[in-house]
Amino acid sequence: MSELNESPIITVERRKAVTIMVASVIVALALGVGLMQVGSGFASRSSDGITVTGSSKTSATADNAVWVLSVNLSAQNVGGAVAMVNSDVAALSKYLATGGIPADALSLGPVSTSANEEYINGNATGRVLSYRASRDVTVRSKDVQLVSKLSQGIGTLLQSGIHVNNYGPQYYISNLPDLRPKLMSDAMKDAKTRAEALTKAVDGSLGSLVSVKAGPIQITTPDSTMTADYGAYDTTTIEKTVTATVAVTFKTKG
Repeated sequence: MSELNESPIITVERRKAVTIMVASVIVALALGVGLMQVGSGFASRSSDGITVTGSSKTSATADNAVWVLSVNLSAQNVGGAVAMVNSDVAALSKYLATGGIPADALSLGPVSTSANEEYINGNATGRVLSYRASRDVTVRSKDVQLVSKLSQGIGTLLQSGIHVNNYGPQYYISNLPDLRPKLMSDAMKDAKTRAEALTKAVDGSLGSLVSVKAGPIQITTPDSTMTADYGAYDTTTIEKTVTATVAVTFKTKG
C-alpha cells in the first residue's frame, strides 16, 4: 500500500518513529566519539607519570606530662563551699608533694563559684538551693613515670574522702621537630622504592621527580592504625608511634 493511500494519522506516526531513530543514531555516535576521547585523555594522563604514597614510622617516648585535677564541692553558702574546696585542694597538694612533685611543678587555679538555682517546670523560682565552688590543680612535669605512678595511686586519696576529679595525665613528646626530617626522608625513600617496583612490573623505568605532597604527622599509641585528616596526637600513653606519609609523583619511561 502506498503512502498516498495511508491515513494521515499513520503517516505522522511513522515520520515520528523515523525521526526518533535518526536522533538515537546521532546520540549514539556522539557518545562513542566522546568516550573515545575520554579514554584517550586518561591514557595520556596516566602515561605522564605515577603517583605513590610512601610512609615511615618510629617509636617515641613522651618526656612531658600535663595532669589537670579538679576539686568541686557544694554547700549551703558560698563561704562553706570555698572552705571545703580549699581543704580538699590542700590535701591533694600534700599528696602530690609527698609523692615527689616539686612546688614549681604544681600550679593552683583560681576558685570559681556558682549558684545552684531552683527550677520548677523549667522556670527559675529565684531560690538558691546551694552554692558550688571549684578549683583546678595542674601538674606539669618532665618526670612522666612519676606522674603516671601518682595518677594510678590517687585512689587511696579518694578513699580517704577527698573529692577530686581525675581525668588522667596527658603525655607529650618534645622532640617532634627533630624526628620529622628523618621520618620525611625515609618516607620519600619508601615512595621511590614502591614506584620503582610498580614501573619495573610493566617493563618501565622511573624518571624524574614531578611533585611531593607531605601528609600530616600521626602520633598514636603503639601498633595503632588510627589516622586523622589533619594529623592525630594521642596523649594517653607514654610510649607512642610517630608516622609520616608523603604522596610523590614521578615521571615514567618505557
